[in-house]
Amino acid sequence: MPAQTPVPKPPRKPLNWGSVSKTISFWILVILIPVAFIQFSGRGAEQAPEISYTQYDRELSAGNVAKVNIEAGSAITGEFKKKVLVNRREVSKFNVRLPVEQSEDEVARLRSQNVEIQAQAARASFGTTVLAYLPILLIVAFWIFLFRQMQAGGAKAFSFGKSKAKLLTGDTPKVTFADVAGADEAKVELEEIIEFLKDPQKFTKLGGRLPKGALLVGPPGTGKTLLARAVAGEAGRPFFSMSGSDFVEMFVGVGASRVRDLFEQGKAHAPCIIFIDEIDAVGRHRGAGLGGGHDEREQTLNQLLVEMDGFESNDGVILIAATNRPDVLDPALLRPGRFDRQIIVDAPDLRGREGILKVHVRNKPVAEDVDITMLARGTPGMAGADLANLVNEAALLAARRNHDKVYMVDFEDAKDKVMLGAERKSMVMKDEEKRLTAYHEAGHAICAIKVEGNDPLHKVTIVPRGRALGLAFTLPEDDRVSVTRKQIEARLAMAYGGRTAEELVFGRERVTTGAASDIQQATAIARRYVSQWGLSDKIGPILVGDNEQEVFLGRELQHRREVSERTSQLVDSEVERVIREAYTRALDTLSANLDLLHSVAGSLLERETLTGDEVLALARGEQLPPRAPEPPVQPPTVVAAPATPVKAPKKPLLAGPEPAPA
Repeated sequence: MPAQTPVPKPPRKPLNWGSVSKTISFWILVILIPVAFIQFSGRGAEQAPEISYTQYDRELSAGNVAKVNIEAGSAITGEFKKKVLVNRREVSKFNVRLPVEQSEDEVARLRSQNVEIQAQAARASFGTTVLAYLPILLIVAFWIFLFRQMQAGGAKAFSFGKSKAKLLTGDTPKVTFADVAGADEAKVELEEIIEFLKDPQKFTKLGGRLPKGALLVGPPGTGKTLLARAVAGEAGRPFFSMSGSDFVEMFVGVGASRVRDLFEQGKAHAPCIIFIDEIDAVGRHRGAGLGGGHDEREQTLNQLLVEMDGFESNDGVILIAATNRPDVLDPALLRPGRFDRQIIVDAPDLRGREGILKVHVRNKPVAEDVDITMLARGTPGMAGADLANLVNEAALLAARRNHDKVYMVDFEDAKDKVMLGAERKSMVMKDEEKRLTAYHEAGHAICAIKVEGNDPLHKVTIVPRGRALGLAFTLPEDDRVSVTRKQIEARLAMAYGGRTAEELVFGRERVTTGAASDIQQATAIARRYVSQWGLSDKIGPILVGDNEQEVFLGRELQHRREVSERTSQLVDSEVERVIREAYTRALDTLSANLDLLHSVAGSLLERETLTGDEVLALARGEQLPPRAPEPPVQPPTVVAAPATPVKAPKKPLLAGPEPAPA
């Protein structure tokens, strides 16, 4: 496929200086107006004219001054007994400033004339007033800022009770059902809802009614939100989208208010679709919890229940919600009439994974050697998000290797990285530790191919990945929904293949801690084998310790079932028996194939990684063929001719093995 033309970056929006200046001007006014009001509030409406000291002295000597107010010893305001002509205007009040040398004796002169005397402190300056009232001004500014934030655009005060739902318009990039693969049954259910919106007469003429709601249930990454986006792209009707956590706010009652506003908007745009993602944030079971109920969340849920199916009907409003925790939802929310349909969006099967991979690679330059079916077969249990990540990692890996296309080896390496972890190429081990790791992983591989019931061996490697120093893993030939007793016991024997190989080759004194992860997994499987799956002959098909999980919301406190001491001891003895039988089976298998163990370990020391087919070839006594050549590495693109020629970088070497396997 041809490479896509890179999309140019959108130009950076210039800074709106007009908006910035308006904001700055607003806050300056918020601070200056109260200060100016405080500064000038004490002054009367009638301003006393200022007279000269000579005129003041003359009127005082004539006994025409009735009373004065001395401010800070040098400024005097007062009243005349009789009006005096000042600047061609008769006034009864005056304002005068005393000379410095006269200010000390002025009080004595005023007393001699029987003038009423008052005194006051000096009026504060503008800067002093600002500093004095700064804390109050900051509090006022904070509340003004808070109210502006809560206005959601500045049109209404206290609009934080409004819904935060986003209305998808025609300008929104559309996702259609052609972009969704691996969920055919869910698509059929949702397509029927869309058809109901477009042509309701087709269904109502036979007595059908519009579904109230559909709940998308499935593990994380299976495409629930993507399906909702596809519904928005296909419906051609108003589509409101919001998250369950958007209902929760710091103010009491806001959640219920937002639910009411959301459905009011929906009724105004009916027929329409409302999508709530992660509805378990607001729809959890009521009346449960170690510390009592959450009143605010319960009020929000109650309002949601009423809006979905209450006294007033919301005809034409379909609610679609998504969650990966249906077990925590309130039963009233799940009943028919509210969520009429629960649509299961599970992990895709082989055909579904193949369709998902085709969707993600259709816009990428993929080489001819890429086998989508083989990739889908080698990724059991992966969800849509995992497969999208795998394709993206392969493209990034191909770009890092300067490939002109994405080759199959890029996909395989990306799959190993996603499933097993990144290679730890910087880790260096001693030769003895490397040899011990090779025998450990060879023991796993031989038990995988020699013990009947195991899945086909996919790959064995002594290259450190993630937290493991070496790996041997199997892949099922097809999708599996249940596991037999024979397969479980074979899996246990394979888990102990590494530990028994170390003991068989190096002796009990040199057995390492590398089997810690294997022992942990095997013990967990053996305990479920006995207590949950009912496969133990002594315990029988009885569930033991059904409520031993973590307490959820306190509901299990009053329903916990006690297990007797005798039953617990019997379970422990049965778990020990299952594990010892698996250990003995692994030891017998490797003892019978000791030459093959040395052969596989030697090949791992030489090649570091073996495929399942190569291990089977060694088991048949064949010599391994040379490795196939790697895809061509393209030199990096040079924009300008440098002074010295640029050589194509060499492909990085594979990392060496790591210490004792984890």
